[in-house]
Amino acid sequence: MTVTLADVAARAQVSPATVSRVLNGNYPVAASTRERVLKAVDELDYVLNGPASALAASTSDLVGILVNDIADPFFGIMASAIQAEIGGPGGRAGGERLAVVCNTGGSPERELTYLTLLQRQRAAAVVLTGGAIEDAAHQAAMDAKVRKLGEAGTRVVLCGRPPAPDTGAIALTFDNRGGGQELTEHLIGLGHRRLGYIAGPEERTTTRHRLEGHRAALAAHGIEEDPRWTVHGRYDRRSGYEATLELLRRDPSLTAVVAANDSVALGACAALRDSGLRIPEDVSVAGFDDLPFSIDAVPSLTTVRLPLAEAGARAGRIAMGREEAPPGGIASVRGELMVRGSSGVPRSS
Repeated sequence: MTVTLADVAARAQVSPATVSRVLNGNYPVAASTRERVLKAVDELDYVLNGPASALAASTSDLVGILVNDIADPFFGIMASAIQAEIGGPGGRAGGERLAVVCNTGGSPERELTYLTLLQRQRAAAVVLTGGAIEDAAHQAAMDAKVRKLGEAGTRVVLCGRPPAPDTGAIALTFDNRGGGQELTEHLIGLGHRRLGYIAGPEERTTTRHRLEGHRAALAAHGIEEDPRWTVHGRYDRRSGYEATLELLRRDPSLTAVVAANDSVALGACAALRDSGLRIPEDVSVAGFDDLPFSIDAVPSLTTVRLPLAEAGARAGRIAMGREEAPPGGIASVRGELMVRGSSGVPRSS
């Protein structure tokens, strides 16, 4: 037999209206009363009618998390931290939020489709992670979607993504330029003057910002960048491997390779070893993000640590309204340089 709202009210010895207030979370209820209602929900295994509740309220219990690639630890770490922050008190059915991780695969069309679907479901919050796609038409469409979500009562948080002005979205940005500059400054300080750079996809803001930081460091030290020293590719190991072989073909005298992220750096290390070169004795390697495997690489990777879990957790709390938004709706998160065994003084020094 189907359990009804009235059954829960009778078990908790409260009115049906009180049960509705507890389950919808849209009206203050005494803690002891809330406890009785949630206990009755669990005992009777009552299932709230989500679609009907969403229609009655301004939003549902759904939270969308958009990622570029869930298999990439960069996104997996953030998504896990976000999800850990969106549950209700005590993990009970009356206070839980349902997290839906939407894997875009880097597709602009999928980004827009997922936002449309989340809008139709009256999502309570949406968190978009990682860099944005640099295309004027797509960005305008994204801004329009984010603005509509906000107007419908959905809280939107950008985590590791550039701000979206005039949309109402809260942005926790990563200082990719600053991290990229500090990383290259470290290598220059060791004596490197011929540095290859493996960049990510050209259309991504993360790619541009990290490359801008790298070039700023070169310019600050009067090092003229050779066009042969930069290769673009995907944010994965295979791309790092192929790009490193291409860099060595273009200029065998390179003494350092700076990779767009740690996965790319691992591919670079493999390509150097397969080419008979030692790390860092012959060529230094540096990555970005400080993903969990970075310290276990041989040699361990010099990289820039981004606080992915901390940023994701903060984004989750802001999305749930449990933490105040930063002043002006924007906060910049700076990385930390992690100097390890993959970088060293070039032989020429």
